[in-house]
Amino acid sequence: MAGSGTPCASCKLLRRRCTSECVFAPYFPAEEAQRFAMVHRVFGASNVSKMLQEVPPPQRADAVSSLVYEANARVRDPVYGCVAAISFLQHQVSHLQMQLALAHADAAALQLQLHQHRHHQQDQDEHQCILQNAHHQLMLQEACLKKESMWT
Repeated sequence: MAGSGTPCASCKLLRRRCTSECVFAPYFPAEEAQRFAMVHRVFGASNVSKMLQEVPPPQRADAVSSLVYEANARVRDPVYGCVAAISFLQHQVSHLQMQLALAHADAAALQLQLHQHRHHQQDQDEHQCILQNAHHQLMLQEACLKKESMWT
């Protein structure tokens, strides 16, 4: 009993008297009858009761949540249940990991191109500087030669 005197969803569906010791009451309130009906249809009330009694009380809410999830999955896919969803998600993760690896490879290639471009630009700048210096020296030599030829 959820404390209001109203039987829980399990006791209501199974037409039992809901007691204060009812293992289902805290997890299947009367207004959530559909949740219990699905869990009961897939696992059976007796099996669910045994499972919940084996689980420590602090973990029972998580166990019920898992049972409800698996029951929903079994109703949608009676053969594979939640394994189908897990398999789909694993495939999606693998696909996304491959895309991420490709993106990292593209980024590395772009960084390499940028590095090569900068290195090439530095080489060009150095060559241009050397050429300018050589040209300047030639101009100075030519000017000196002109001066000498004027005096001779």
